[in-house]
Parts: sequence; C-alpha cells; structure tokens
Amino acid sequence: MSGSRKIYLGTNTKMYKNIRQTVDFVTRLETLTKDIPRDRLELFVIPSYTTLAAARKSVPETDILIGAQNMCWEDQGQFTGEISPLMLEEVGVNLVMIGHSERRHVFRENDAEENRKILAALKHGFVPLLCVGETGEEKEYGIAEEVIRTQLKVGFRGVPAEQAGKVMVAYEPVWAIGVNGKPASEDYAEKIHALIHRTLAEQFGREQGEKIPVLYGGSVNDGNAEKLIVMPHIDGLFIGRSAWDADHFNSIIRKVMPLFFQKSGTEGD
Repeated sequence: MSGSRKIYLGTNTKMYKNIRQTVDFVTRLETLTKDIPRDRLELFVIPSYTTLAAARKSVPETDILIGAQNMCWEDQGQFTGEISPLMLEEVGVNLVMIGHSERRHVFRENDAEENRKILAALKHGFVPLLCVGETGEEKEYGIAEEVIRTQLKVGFRGVPAEQAGKVMVAYEPVWAIGVNGKPASEDYAEKIHALIHRTLAEQFGREQGEKIPVLYGGSVNDGNAEKLIVMPHIDGLFIGRSAWDADHFNSIIRKVMPLFFQKSGTEGD
C-alpha cells in the first residue's frame, strides 16, 4: 500500500473554459468543499494559461492548488509561443502538469524534454505532476510496463531523493483518455499503480518513494470512481470532463473520500 494519508483529487480543463467560466468553476468548487479539512484532501485544478491569474486570485491556495498545463524548461530566451517558469511564478501557480499524453503524442514531446521541465519546475518551487501511460498499441504488444518504467526513470532523472516528496505522478493510459476513451479496469489500474510505486521506490528509495502520490486518470466518472479509489496503490484521481461541473466534481469527492480513508485504515469524513 502507498504511504499516502491524504487523498489527491484534481482536474485538467484542457482547452475548454474561458476566464469567466473558470473563475465560476473554481469559486463554486471552493464553496462546495470548504468544510473538508485540507489535511485530508489535496484539491487541484489545471485550467488554460489565459485563466491562470484570475483563477489564482479567486480562491485561496490553501483550498485549491492552481496548476499550469505545460511549461518551458528555460527561464527566458528565443522560445516563441512558450511559457516561462518566471511567468508562472508571477501569476502564483502552484503546480505544473508535465508530459500529458496530448503533449507527448500530439505535440511530440519526449521523455528527455519532460525531464528538463521537471527539474525546472522543482527549481522554481512548483509541484511537478508527471503524467505517464502507454498507448493502446504498446499495451497490445505487451510492453506497457517497460514504457511506463522508462517514462518514470527518464522523467525523474537527476531529481534528488530529498525532493521526492515534492512531485506527483498521474497514470493516464492513452487509450483511456478523451471523448472516445475506455477506462481501465480497476484491476489493471491497480497492477500498473503497483508497478509505478515499485519503480519510484527503486529510484528514490522506499521511504522517499512512498511519499510520491500516484493518481489514476483516464475516463474517471461516477460509475468507476469508487471502484478505483479502493485499490491499494491508487492515491487519488485525476478526473477529466466528469469534474468540469463543480457540483458533479463535489459529488465524486464526497463519494470517494470515505472509501479512501477506510482503505487507508484512517478515519475519514
């Protein structure tokens, strides 16, 4: 079982929601979840770049972490169209998502690039959320585990063990993401999460590796959230469109929290 004693729940709104819609979403979410102790819940939202400043100003960071969907590894330079860590610092971002499947497979980013971004994120005090996952083809070939281990080993290369507690991992099988995605079964998700935890223990040592929360993402919804969260090695859920309505997201949060703490052997809300 993972060493986590806090549940991690978040969403990435991709290229949806303008500034007004994002502010309405996070403020409603903060109101609905205000009663939940944040020593039990790490709640985060990753909206589009143009909404970041307004989103950060609209809710306390003690209640909701606001993350960026991507980031350049350099502080400044001739990188037209990129966003610098310094720019994200300026708007008060807490977290940076790195290696999302759309960045890897649509925009052709590779593991070495994700590694440079993770090191830059840690340098600037952000929490890097590294996304890993295999394609449907890689799963069919039976190389899913090798692919994921490589993404982790390269992605976290050069990260000191003492900084392991400052990173997060999301397992998002590529074949399970998006409008036509088919969610992984809870047993398959558990198998991969166990692999991820073992790999992190190899890389950082068992004590430090256990500090890294590993979330499942990939067509999480009302129908499977409860089945997934009771799996021993799943520390939280990275939810897509099912979380884009604050009331619906709050409903999922309320359903999974008691199950998570029951699994962890601690008293939940």
